[in-house]
Amino acid sequence: MSEPGVFVVGSLGQLGSDLCALLPSAAGADLPDIDITDPASVASVLAAASPDIIVNCAAFTDVDACETELDAATRVNVDGPRNLADYAESHGARMIHVSTDYVFDGQRDIPRPYLESDEPAPSSAYGRTKLAGERAAAAAHEALIIVRTAWLYGRNGHNFLKTILRAATKDPSRALTVIDDQHGCPTWSYRLAEQINELIRAGGPGIYHATGEESCTWYMLAKTFLELMDVPHAINPCTTEAYPLPAERPANSILENSRLKEDGIHTMRPWREDLEEFVQRYRDELIAEVDR
Repeated sequence: MSEPGVFVVGSLGQLGSDLCALLPSAAGADLPDIDITDPASVASVLAAASPDIIVNCAAFTDVDACETELDAATRVNVDGPRNLADYAESHGARMIHVSTDYVFDGQRDIPRPYLESDEPAPSSAYGRTKLAGERAAAAAHEALIIVRTAWLYGRNGHNFLKTILRAATKDPSRALTVIDDQHGCPTWSYRLAEQINELIRAGGPGIYHATGEESCTWYMLAKTFLELMDVPHAINPCTTEAYPLPAERPANSILENSRLKEDGIHTMRPWREDLEEFVQRYRDELIAEVDR
């Protein structure tokens, strides 16, 4: 049996690029080559590819900008998934839509995690648009799979770890200050790509949480990463209150991968193990990138 044709929307980002590298049958396009806010662009690009499965990794992910650029965020995060789901449903294609921990308000006592069955209650414009996008796509596609993830990092694209590494190497004598009262599950984009491949093979419709196992704070993640990278650094913890930003961040972003485990298709690993492998693979490349 031949592999299903997979089309990755957002193919140049962290997750999209890993999916395209992992899946031999995958093709893809990034914004603006496919304008997911425009049904005509969606139809034109996807008709040429004729995919069996569409994976939407594209989103307006600038959390703070969403507060002031709500129209743009709504077009990408709500209208975009709806347009892709409309096309997939009308052409007999399956669809996987990637969402976020920000659909929850993060007020739950730590370390109690959020389950797929918990009622969302976003507290930021980003979270509200992503939840609306989940619901719009689900209304348009009967068998939609939604994958909520969190604290994503990877070799390609922009992410927290690269920002921390750049700051640490730019001036090793300057102490970094990182938030230590927000808790979540760091997730390697390559491991998530492997999990999505398993969902393509055996997943059912509905919502799945897919994050690295176990949790930490941003400070703990940054400190562990810089130690593994073996770069000189000084780093201090701080509170969210001491580092105000336009958008509210969840204090508790811990997601439990309960449905993956119940369905017997869970492939995610503890975040520390993945971070160690990530550094082993890419340390030299990451250093070269931030030195440019």
